[in-house]
Amino acid sequence: MAILYALVARGSVVLAEQSGTSTNASTIARQILEKIPGNNDSNVSYSQDRYIFHVKRTDGLTVLCMADDVAGRRIPFAFLEEIHQRFVRTYGRAVLSAQAYGMNDEFSRVLSQQMDYFSSDPNADRINRLKGEMSQVRNVMIENIDKVLERGDRLELLVDKTANMQGNTFRFRKQARRFRSTVWWRNVKLTYVASITWWH
Repeated sequence: MAILYALVARGSVVLAEQSGTSTNASTIARQILEKIPGNNDSNVSYSQDRYIFHVKRTDGLTVLCMADDVAGRRIPFAFLEEIHQRFVRTYGRAVLSAQAYGMNDEFSRVLSQQMDYFSSDPNADRINRLKGEMSQVRNVMIENIDKVLERGDRLELLVDKTANMQGNTFRFRKQARRFRSTVWWRNVKLTYVASITWWH
C-alpha cells in the first residue's frame, strides 16, 4: 500500500506537487481538478486503472493524492487531512493569492515526507494505532488481573493460616485455663494440707 502522488491546489492552480513514481498522475490530477464541481467542501475518490485518486476540498483549498487501489480510503483521507492542516498552518492566508507552484520548493518536501510516512508507518493509520494501544492496554489489564488472582490465592492462604492460628489460639486458651485451674487446685490442696499440718 502506498501513496504515490500528491498535490495542493487552489481551484485549478497547483501550489505544490510531489510524485513518488513516474506516471501520468499529474495529467490525470489536473483533469480531476477541472472536473470537481463548484467550491463546496467535499471528499471524493476517482478510479483510474489500478490507482485511486482521493480528493479533499475544504475552504477552496484542494488536496489530492493518488494511491494503490489496495490502500482503501481511510489512510489516504487521513493523509489528505494532515496535508491540508499543515499547508494552512504553514501558509495561512497567503494561499489565497499565491502563484502557481509558489509553495512547491518548500512544501514538496513535506508532501514527500508525509507520503513516505502514510505509506509505510503503521502509526499513520489512527485506527491501527488505536488498536495497537488498545492491545497494549488489554495486555496490561490481563497481567494485572493475573497478579490480583495470584494475590487472591495468597490471600486465601493467609485466611487459612489465620483460621488455623485462631483455632490454635482457642486451644491454647483452653489448655491455659485448664493448666491454671490445675495449678490453682494444687495450690489449694497444698495450702489445705499445709494448714492442716500446721494446726496439728
